Amino acid sequence: MLEELSIQNYALIDRLTVRFSSGMNVLTGETGAGKSILVGALSLLHGARADTSTIRTGTEETRVSGTFRVDGNPEALAWLADHGIEPEDGYLIIRRTVKQAGRGAVYVQSSPVTLSDLSELTGVMFDIHGQHEHQSLLSEDNHRRVLDRFAGLEDEVKQLTTEFTELSSLKKRFAHMESNERQRLREMDILQFAVNEIEEARLSPGEEEELTNERRILSQHERLFSSLDELYDAIAENRGGALSQLRTSRKAMETVTTIDDGLGDVAGRLDDLFFELEDVAEVIRDYRGSVQFSPDRLEQVESRLSLIHRLEKKYGASIGEVLDYYEEAKAQLDGFETWEEDKEKLRADIRDREQAVLKRAQELSTQRKASADVLGDRILKSLQQLGMPKITFRVAVEPRLGESGKPSCGLYGIDRIEFLISPNPGEPLKPLSNIASGGELSRVMLALKSVLAENDHVGCMVFDEIDAGIGGEVAVAVGDHLHQLSQSKQILCITHLATIAVRAAQHIRVEKAVKDGRTTTEILVVRDEHRVDEIARMLAGDQTESASRQHAEQLLRKYTPAKVE
Repeated sequence: MLEELSIQNYALIDRLTVRFSSGMNVLTGETGAGKSILVGALSLLHGARADTSTIRTGTEETRVSGTFRVDGNPEALAWLADHGIEPEDGYLIIRRTVKQAGRGAVYVQSSPVTLSDLSELTGVMFDIHGQHEHQSLLSEDNHRRVLDRFAGLEDEVKQLTTEFTELSSLKKRFAHMESNERQRLREMDILQFAVNEIEEARLSPGEEEELTNERRILSQHERLFSSLDELYDAIAENRGGALSQLRTSRKAMETVTTIDDGLGDVAGRLDDLFFELEDVAEVIRDYRGSVQFSPDRLEQVESRLSLIHRLEKKYGASIGEVLDYYEEAKAQLDGFETWEEDKEKLRADIRDREQAVLKRAQELSTQRKASADVLGDRILKSLQQLGMPKITFRVAVEPRLGESGKPSCGLYGIDRIEFLISPNPGEPLKPLSNIASGGELSRVMLALKSVLAENDHVGCMVFDEIDAGIGGEVAVAVGDHLHQLSQSKQILCITHLATIAVRAAQHIRVEKAVKDGRTTTEILVVRDEHRVDEIARMLAGDQTESASRQHAEQLLRKYTPAKVE
């Protein structure tokens, strides 16, 4: 139940707080006064998409908050428990802001929640029927949703949809496998050629670097050998090289140290230099002796490097990447080799899943057919109470036909569900879209909402101009129906009909006023003479004319329920 709604900076509303009573609350006022603005603000707490154009001109954000009583709503209490939020003495405060500069915020008590969370919570707390919702009755898909909700089959339908979607995905995969058989064979040939080519090459990590270095040596053999000769001659002892000079230096140092041993450390270092250089000379000599030039070897190295570079252009930027590609190609070939086996497994999986989906769809269909009769009877009873005593109404559950014209299963089962109506005796049942007038649609929607309300714990129902297209005795019947509904639900109803307004436990007038040069929407709870004035205005457009006032007083005496606390 909605106890209080506070709105700030929304459309024509500057600041407004309205308290609602239990039972039936009626909002009336001139066209354009802002009645539907209140519903629009409330819809923000229902998870409606925010529109920054509704933020009051000259302000930065809209704020809407609602105080709800939830102690009698087990679904809401379960949601709150799941999200770690506790009501206070059975009450819950929900706040939402919409900002010009960006995303707003939603709070349940003091906990921030997402817009999706908000929709889940308030969806089990109150229901809004807008004045444009009649058209949804013309959609067969909505007929299915209504029946599934009434029958409590929504979870089963979701499971069927999930299983059907998975089955469709497997069928697409199977079709792809079959349609790509030629491509698979081509890819196998390409991969097998690559594997063979790389295997034959017998590549080794680091091989390219070694061959590159060997080629550099072989291609500059003469220059290398000449430099080695020059280097060895400069070092060798028997050719006046560095070793010869060092040997002479050692002898001179021996003479020096016999006279003065202060250079003993230097003499040791000189000895080390001699022996180190002697070792270097031996290494250079041996290396020079090992260096051989072979034109055939150079050709082999060039050919090997050419092969490596060709493979790198095709399979990777280095030997390492080529070998990685080799492993990947082998793995893909292994996978292709099991393709036929995988295909047969997939075929069997599809067959099993088809049987499971069909079985679930058939069970769902059986439940729908049983519930369709109950739903149709209840809607028919409500419509008869709403001034359509000779109407015939049926919820038809027929086989769903595929493109071939044969029965088929879809996302939601094997059924085609449609509401059929015959307002007059002797006329055949026809779809709502073919026969129902605006007034009839209004009453079908009200009957539908009433029947669905019996099956859930939604404590508050909001009707925005449910009286569209009706009047006279029908309006009286609608008013009586809303009054009966308000015995178990809180009703918020925007209406232009006096015969509905007089049934209210609380009557709220919505009007426009000008303050400081700006138009604002204000509300006033009308009682006693002020209520007579408002009912008279609704009857004749003149609240002072005596006949309309007398009529208003008569209606109020006849229909006003006892005060609901």
